[in-house]
Amino acid sequence: MDDLDKLESDLRGEIDAAQDLRALDDARIAALGKKGRVSLMMRELGQMDPEQRKQAGQALNALRQRLEDAVTARRQALEEAHLNERLATERADVSLPVRPRAQGGVHPVSQVMEEIAVIFSEMGFVVREGPDIEDDFHNFTALNFPPDHPARETHDTFFLEETDKDGNPLVLRTHTSPVQVRTMLNQKPPIRIIAQGRTYRCDSDQTHTPMFHQTEGLVIDKATNMGHLKGCLMEFISAYFERDVEVRFRPHHFPFTEPSAEMDVRYERAGDEIRIGQGEDWMEIVGCGMVHPNVIANCGLDPKEYQGFAFGFGVDRLAMLKYGMPDLRDFFAADSRWLKHYNFPALIQPNLATGLS
Repeated sequence: MDDLDKLESDLRGEIDAAQDLRALDDARIAALGKKGRVSLMMRELGQMDPEQRKQAGQALNALRQRLEDAVTARRQALEEAHLNERLATERADVSLPVRPRAQGGVHPVSQVMEEIAVIFSEMGFVVREGPDIEDDFHNFTALNFPPDHPARETHDTFFLEETDKDGNPLVLRTHTSPVQVRTMLNQKPPIRIIAQGRTYRCDSDQTHTPMFHQTEGLVIDKATNMGHLKGCLMEFISAYFERDVEVRFRPHHFPFTEPSAEMDVRYERAGDEIRIGQGEDWMEIVGCGMVHPNVIANCGLDPKEYQGFAFGFGVDRLAMLKYGMPDLRDFFAADSRWLKHYNFPALIQPNLATGLS
């Protein structure tokens, strides 16, 4: 206790000599830690008489405070020196060009699928999905395709080497209709769904690609009729093109619906532009019909109790008609210029209140 001045000088020398924060912390612990030199001296106060304890305690507390102030001052000096060093070395070259903004956006196919989902969700439909690889039952048999139907041939369908449990080859689904089959097999009516996703067929030209996108709809209950189907599709087309669109229905044939129809929209061509909703020409845009009783029975439902309607259309083709893309193959060409021209802002979600697009 007699030589506090020398002790203070030694400890301050160690503090001032610290060249970084780690060395400073070591010096602080050596002086003021639980086993530090000042702390050990304060433990000796209990062995002194009251008068000595009072004087020595005051001196040690004052020493502790001066050392803590010295540690704080040295820490500030070291931090300031470190900051100045960083400022001197980490310089920004303001003459360099700025970093370009991100150029990403929503692909037209994704945009149109979202627009379709928004419209049908307002009608009470829910979106369902299914696997891209299907078996013969879900892709053909359950949908009333006869054994000799052309769709079962390799010139129309991509067959895989793998087979199902019955030995039939698996296929890349030719439509999203298997999602309808899976829904009827697993859900009790009433059913009101749309199925969206990739489909595959052996076809490639300006308006066909081996892989494309479809949206199909299915309604199953006890009182659905052709009038409901027509009203649903007329409402959808007008909402999608965001204008009044005149349509007509023509008899057609599909294995999975009876009666079947195709819905045409009125349009005109002006140069390379196609204007939907005006003109004197007609364009087929949707296939539809009442679900065939055989399909309902194949899915475990009683066709005498339940009936419904189904429809389907190509998402890529709807995108071409609405947004003026002349060639379907460009959708999959990965041309950054095309994508930059036709993409959509990612943060603007389609909705019927402010407009789909």
